[in-house]
Amino acid sequence: MEQGRAREDAWAPHAPTPPVTASSSLRVPEQARGEHTHGESPAPRATIRRHSVRGQILDALRAALVDGELIPGQVYSAPALGARFGVSATPVREAMQQLAVEGAVEVVPNRGFRVAERGPGELAELAEVRALLEVPVMLRLARTVPATSWCALRPLADATVAAAAVGDRAGYAEADRAFHGAVLALAGNSQLVMVADELHRRSQWPLEGNPVTRRADLLADASEHTALLDALIAQDVTVVQSLVREHFAGSGG
Repeated sequence: MEQGRAREDAWAPHAPTPPVTASSSLRVPEQARGEHTHGESPAPRATIRRHSVRGQILDALRAALVDGELIPGQVYSAPALGARFGVSATPVREAMQQLAVEGAVEVVPNRGFRVAERGPGELAELAEVRALLEVPVMLRLARTVPATSWCALRPLADATVAAAAVGDRAGYAEADRAFHGAVLALAGNSQLVMVADELHRRSQWPLEGNPVTRRADLLADASEHTALLDALIAQDVTVVQSLVREHFAGSGG
């Protein structure tokens, strides 16, 4: 899958492609570029700047993964990505190292980072593990949480529908995890929420061949959120059980 240095510095081989989607709205402040502003102490700002820029780059790279702009098997160098963001290679390298810890990319010595390749089997395994964690919790919550608490989650379900309607894959990924996280948070187990969110994020990475989720699939997944919330508000445990099992079996979303 490696095509040499020329391929490192492009989003996709043999074709000019746009920069990371999130980078178009990323505007690094002057302080983050190293300029000194009168009256401010440079030492503490240096630490804050690096953390802020790295966080923005990390968010942008995660969005690019979901959107399929970072291609499985492709190697990307920190300097090339930094040039596209208008920042130095350092925050990009730090962000990519975080993605390496999460398993989204792997380090290629002296070259950069290769986007991890995975097939449908891994996605199915992630969906199975998530179902083992989330389905029993959701069924328990369906029997114990009052309707008013479920009604408070309506804006989160609506956010998934809104993102799906315009085909915003990165926005949908965030809204999807926010909805599931809010549901699980009602169990009062922060460790469960963190573990489930990590598994959920991994399930959103692209597959081999760089296929991206179709808008129709996003809409179908979002509609399941709405139907699930309606059943939870109605405290219809039978319908909840059917919906959550179908939700994980269908897309793992």
